Formats: sequence, structure tokens, C-alpha cells
Amino acid sequence: MEDYISYIIKFLIGGDNATKLSSMIGYTSHENVFSRYRIVIIPSNYFDEEVYGTPASIPQLPLNEVEGIPLLFGTPEVEWYDDTLVVKADIVASTYFLITRYEEIQRRGERDIYGRFPGKKSLPYRAGFLHRPIVDEYGRLLRRWLREARVNISDQEPQVKKIWLTHDIDVPFFCHSLRSLARESIKGIGFTKAWKIYHENIASDPYYTYPWLIEQRNELKNVLGKERCDSLFFFKAGGLSAQDRPRYNIHSKRIHNLIKLCEEEHIEIGLHASYDAGRNPSLLAFEKTILEKTTHRRIYLNRYHFLDSREPEDLNILEKAGITDDFSMGYADVAGFRLGTSHPVFWINPEDKRISGLMLHPLTAMDCTLSDPKYMGMSYEEAQVYCLQLCEQVRQANGEVVLLWHNDRVAEAPYLSPADNWQRKLFKSLIEELQKE
Repeated sequence: MEDYISYIIKFLIGGDNATKLSSMIGYTSHENVFSRYRIVIIPSNYFDEEVYGTPASIPQLPLNEVEGIPLLFGTPEVEWYDDTLVVKADIVASTYFLITRYEEIQRRGERDIYGRFPGKKSLPYRAGFLHRPIVDEYGRLLRRWLREARVNISDQEPQVKKIWLTHDIDVPFFCHSLRSLARESIKGIGFTKAWKIYHENIASDPYYTYPWLIEQRNELKNVLGKERCDSLFFFKAGGLSAQDRPRYNIHSKRIHNLIKLCEEEHIEIGLHASYDAGRNPSLLAFEKTILEKTTHRRIYLNRYHFLDSREPEDLNILEKAGITDDFSMGYADVAGFRLGTSHPVFWINPEDKRISGLMLHPLTAMDCTLSDPKYMGMSYEEAQVYCLQLCEQVRQANGEVVLLWHNDRVAEAPYLSPADNWQRKLFKSLIEELQKE
């Protein structure tokens, strides 16, 4: 069995016994070997040389369903062949298609103005299941089939396995540079107020919400336990484009003090790769080196600015640069399960099917995705209901909740845009709900 197919079967089974249990599952259409397995999954033609990498490999809508779950490849039939349960629903190919972002390679002409593949153009959105981690649903279905095939396997009690509270430091301070002082004096709050903020202690800056964000993490840790919740701060260390503004000095005293706060509060620091690095991935290693020299620590986490992870094969650059975990895997324009799963998964390069050492952490929801009029444009009540539904899906799958809230979007009035005036309230409500497991 090919390595990537073996990995997917183990990923679907999950748990400590996945390797042992995977030996009971065959991925073959050869009837003469069916008796070796408890379950056989019949391959579709997706991986055939004449299909893979061609337009014929893209599923057509409407999709079939297997036991209420959208099925990308194969047919829903499940039948017994002597003592072997034979499944014609190709959940292996369906999983591969989603976790590799295969669609994005085949549809390279489908990009937004920032070079990103739009979530609203994706197959999961068009088919109406982006809000469901159907790969995790395949896993539950496979474990049930194993039980039907007289294999002793039990599902875990539903719970969120890990909560990542992540914060991209795009605008670290409201008014603590000469540029921001001039901006606010001319077009913003006026010279008097701006001058006062500029000269006051940094903790009085409206965007200095870091202690409050840390407080939310600590509340979760106290209830769920230290191992189940962590905060991540992603810092920029480069970028010259307009999309990378405001450009802050990573070597400044104020940023140094913020990094020191991370050390004191045991917060992991990651690279917030610039928009420029999204367009030119070779810049990423340079930015990572700058951040490592500034923080005096090894940087192994990354999230692209603007979630601008453009082409799937660009992830090769992350791996070569020493990044082990990426947190960019969400759509900017619509919240949901971009990879079809709520579990961290090793990236498989869809061009050569190589399993990498780079772990992808699916993003559950981002603040501006929910509120920005050009994205989902939700009200507070709509965003709260939608986020709680996503978190419940993660809980049922025993997966990870990854929330992305920016420090400047949880500031208090009057330093917010109208679309952001409830982000602090929403974040707080999600923290409170996540404590109720």
C-alpha cells in the first residue's frame, strides 16, 4: 500500500491503535485478497494515471452521500463479501482531496485580488458542507464499520482535545510611532488625544489588549487544564508592500517588551510571514531568521499574513525553512473547515504525494472573516451562533479549536470600526462557552 494511503487510513482511524487497526483495512478492488481484511475500501478511479491531475479528477455536483455524509468519490454501497465488509464509498480519495488542497492546484485560475483561493469558490462551500469537518465524519464512520466487522474499538467521549488562542500582531500599538501620531493628528482622533497616547505608558495604548487576551487564556487553562489550552502570538518580521502596513520595527523597545511579556506568560511566538512572503515564498526563511535573532529562540510556527498561503506546493518552503507547524489553513472570506478536518494533519504534497514533516492546524474562525462586510458580514448574534456550531463540530470530532483574534480588534470604543465593535464581546462569550465542556 502506498505510504500516503496508509497514512490517510491511520489518520481516519485515529488514536493510539491506528497502526494496528489499519492492517485490518484493505484499499483494493482485487477480490482474491478480500479475505485478508475485515474491511475493504474499493478505490475509485481518482488515483488512476489518466485521471489524477486532470479536470476529470474534480468531483461533480451534486455529490452522493454515504449515511448522510457528502461523498466526493465512489458510491454509497456497503455490502458483505463472505466475512469482509466491502465499502464502495472511497473515503480515502475523498479525504486526500480535502487535506491536500488538491482542488487549489487544479483550479489555479481561481484566485482573489490577494492571490488566495476563495473559500466561497471551493467545492466544500458550493456543496454546502464547509461548516462540517466531513473527514472527521468519515473517521467516525470507519470506526463504526470496524465494530460492525467484529473489531474491538471504541470511540472517545466527545470533547475538544486542544484549544489554540492565536493572535496575529498586525498592528501592535495604536499610536506609538511618529507615523501613527501624524495619522491620528490629521485624520483620526486629533493631535491632543494622539499626543497624550503617544507619550503615556504603553499599557494605556488602546491596542495594548495583550493582558486581557492572556487573562482569557488563563481562565480556560484553570477550567480545562494546562495542557488543553495555549496562546500563540505571531509577529511580523518583514514585508514592504502596502498590505504589510503598518510596518513596525521588530527591534524596537516596545516590541522587545511585548516579547518579554510572552516569555513571562509562557506564550509561544511564531512567524507572521508577510504578504510579500506569500507572493514570494523564498523571503520566508529570511524573515524567520530575523525573528529568531530578535527573540533569541527557535521559531518553528508560522501563519501567513492575510492567510495568504497561495499555492499548496509553496509549503515546501516552510518545511525547508524549519517550520514544523503552520496555522494558515482557513479561508479569509468564510469560516469553516478548509481541510475538511478539525485535526492537525501532516501536509501531503499533491504533486508528488509525499508526506511531509509539516503539520497543518485547521483554523476554526477568524474575527474579521465573521464581521467584515466583504466576507461574511455577520451580526454579533449570527457570528456567535455560527462559531458555537463550529466549536460543537470540533467537540464531536475530538479535534482542535483554533481561534484567530487580533489584538486591535478587541480594543474598546471609540478605537474600533463599526464592524468590530462586538469582537471583544464575542471572544469573551466563546471563552465562556468553551469552559462548559
